[in-house]
Amino acid sequence: MRSALIFFALLLAVTAALAQQQEAPARQTGVLRLRVRVKADDAAPLRGLQRKRFFLIPGTLEQNRNLIEAIERQPPATRDCYYTKLGASAALINWLKEGDCESVYCRDVDKDFVTGPKAVPEFASAFVASQKEFGSEETARRWLTTNLPPDVRDGFYRDRQRALQSLLKQAAPGVHSVMTDRNGTAYFTDLGIGTYVLSNLIPAELGQTLVTWSCEVQVKPGDLATEKPYLVSNRKEKNVKCVGIEKPKPVCAAD
Repeated sequence: MRSALIFFALLLAVTAALAQQQEAPARQTGVLRLRVRVKADDAAPLRGLQRKRFFLIPGTLEQNRNLIEAIERQPPATRDCYYTKLGASAALINWLKEGDCESVYCRDVDKDFVTGPKAVPEFASAFVASQKEFGSEETARRWLTTNLPPDVRDGFYRDRQRALQSLLKQAAPGVHSVMTDRNGTAYFTDLGIGTYVLSNLIPAELGQTLVTWSCEVQVKPGDLATEKPYLVSNRKEKNVKCVGIEKPKPVCAAD
């Protein structure tokens, strides 16, 4: 009899626990559809800002005041100035600029940039070294980056990553991060109710200016289980929710 009572009590407990689990509502979250559209100058058409990382930081602008001030205090740094100081060729600097690249890994090194009138001197030298190492011309071209000096290969990218990580240490826990696609679109997902700061943390190079975004974004109860559009630009136009702050690029100092 006692065993039957114990079994019945356990059965009731398990049934009650299962009922509570079934009754508990699923946690709803929101999605922020980020669309970054920019102009290099007043005469240029709007275009999507591709391959740029943006962050969604918990808290208001006031709560993130120290971080915002640290963003504003950053010394201006550009790809052109970095490679000019490094003594890179004008051809390499132009190659990087054409693809808006922070390193040589962001686009393929085509044959035209290895030999011939459009050849980039750094690529041509690395190609010769790779031919001795790999034999095949095709393999040598694909792997020529291994024979570039580290600073030429991705030094600017690593420099920007160090600056980024330094700033992220000052941000509140729970930072979301996305990178825009070729159309300038990205999605922040699994967002709870609250206020956030949208920022790219380190300035984006755009024409002759450096652009930084730092704007408050609110996720409200009505935004849950939906996709909230959020338009970002460096121009104040219709439906733009966050306008970037532009500063002139620095003049590269000659060594």
